[in-house]
Order: sequence, then structure tokens, then C-alpha cells
Amino acid sequence: MDTVDAARPAAELTFRAATEADVPALVALIESAYRGDASRAGWTTEADLLDGQRTDPEGVAAVVRDGSSRMLVVERGGELVACCQLEHRGEHAYFGMFAVRPALQGGGLGKAIIAEAERLVRAEWGAREMHMTVISAREELIAWYERRGYARTGRTTPFPYGDERFGIPRRAGLEFELLVKPLG
Repeated sequence: MDTVDAARPAAELTFRAATEADVPALVALIESAYRGDASRAGWTTEADLLDGQRTDPEGVAAVVRDGSSRMLVVERGGELVACCQLEHRGEHAYFGMFAVRPALQGGGLGKAIIAEAERLVRAEWGAREMHMTVISAREELIAWYERRGYARTGRTTPFPYGDERFGIPRRAGLEFELLVKPLG
């Protein structure tokens, strides 16, 4: 049962860099937002496209330890409600591993978190653009990002079929599309 109230304003969010002690909770959050039946409580599920894992402790720990990355922990009332990965790549930053607790999705948290991520990479890294990759079959999710100012580039990379670290595809033809937003 979720003890964090979905109706509470995003203004009550706190943001901090993840530590290695956060890794197990972050992996559980990311998995719950994208895979398995629990993910169906939210709208970001990939359960119809992919089985298996979305990430693993080693992958999340690598982001936490990487000096050019930051795993941003988002808490409300001391409870983990969301996270995202930010990676400094010169003139742009990469946004990934974005997860909001499924029962809290659709209440405005995502908008507040992505806005803070954009502010942070502009202020701390001088990034002029934010890049992300999204499975191109995720039309509803891509439309959500487009409403936040992200544009489809048409540049795609194939899904890593056969590498179960990224999941087990339930269909052929999956690919990632690069979305880009100028940060002004």
C-alpha cells in the first residue's frame, strides 16, 4: 500500500544525488514502473512489450559511481517516489532511468521531476540540450515527452535483442528513438 498521497503537490518534493545505499530501492522502483503486473498500476508500463528485467543493481550502481552521471533520487515525506539518471555528455545531457512509483503516476510528479532535471543540467553542466531514447512503439509516452518540448529526431537504434540485461522482447521490431529538447 502506498503511504505517499498522490494528491500532495510536487512542491513538497526533495531531490538529492543517490548513494550506493539507495541502489536496492532504486532498482525496485525502476522495475515496478516498467515491468510485470505491478507496473500496470501506472501508465509507463512496458509489460506488453518486454518481459524480464529493466535494470539491475550493477547497472544502477555504475550510474551512481560514474563521475559524469548523477542518479537523482526524488523523495516526498522521506519516501522514495521517483528517480532519473542524468549524464553529462558535453554540450548535452542524457536523461534516462526515469521512474515514478506506479500508484503516483498521472498526478504531475513527472512534469515536476523532468523540469528539475532540465534546470539542474543547465545550471550545473551548462547543457544546451537534453537527449533521451524511448522505445518507438511507446507512442503515448513519446506524446507525453513531446508535450514537454521534446522532439522526435527519426534517429533510431535497434533494441539489444539477446541481451537479457535490457529485457526479453515479446515482439520483433523494437527500436529506440532519440528525442531532443533545446534547453535555452
